[in-house]
Amino acid sequence: MLYLGADHRGYNLKEKIKDWLLSQNQVFEDLGIFQPDLEDDYPDFGEKVGRAVSTSLEGKRGIALCGSGAGICVAANKIRGIRAALAVSPEMARVIRNDDDINILCLASDFTDEETAIRIVEIFLKTPFGGQERHKRRIEKIKNLEK
Repeated sequence: MLYLGADHRGYNLKEKIKDWLLSQNQVFEDLGIFQPDLEDDYPDFGEKVGRAVSTSLEGKRGIALCGSGAGICVAANKIRGIRAALAVSPEMARVIRNDDDINILCLASDFTDEETAIRIVEIFLKTPFGGQERHKRRIEKIKNLEK
């Protein structure tokens, strides 16, 4: 399952990504925001996506958007089991999935155009975790930090 969430600054790009996901027959759940609200706060949506993905980490991923991508990423990473990362290019999306088994992709709506964002999302969804021993070891160290 794939979960989406964005604050008001990420709303428009989230809607474009949703259209693309629908065209790809991708199953997803939109956790909001459902209309722009200048009074919303990105931590609320980072938490929503993080909690949804963390309920059963196997096979679940998320996409979280805010203006810089950083704030919503920080919020999502506060949830145990979440490895959220910002990607600004398709190649970066490939690396964070392959090496770090990222389960939430964060996007910077103020700095990422629609075409690039969709390519990043496509690669995020298609790239498996590489599973190399050094990457497994590093992820295990991250998990230990949560204890």
